[in-house]
Amino acid sequence: MATKHPLEKEFKYYLEHQNELVKKYNGKFVVIKDCVVIGVFDDEDDAIEQTSQKYELGTFIVQKCTPGPEEYTRTFHSRVVF
Repeated sequence: MATKHPLEKEFKYYLEHQNELVKKYNGKFVVIKDCVVIGVFDDEDDAIEQTSQKYELGTFIVQKCTPGPEEYTRTFHSRVVF
């Protein structure tokens, strides 16, 4: 049995709501946690830095909000240092 990625539900939320999110936040970076947009930023690094002050890394996703699959077909690795 395959293990689900811990943030799979947040990414699925983005995919299911991509059109409406793009209408509101095109070109911005949205932060999604527990299937809710909890932040919107102009810069990815700002999104990560500011959100990680309140929430633990690995508990939210930062997604560039653009139409189509171009921005979400890349693989990113966690910035968490162990």
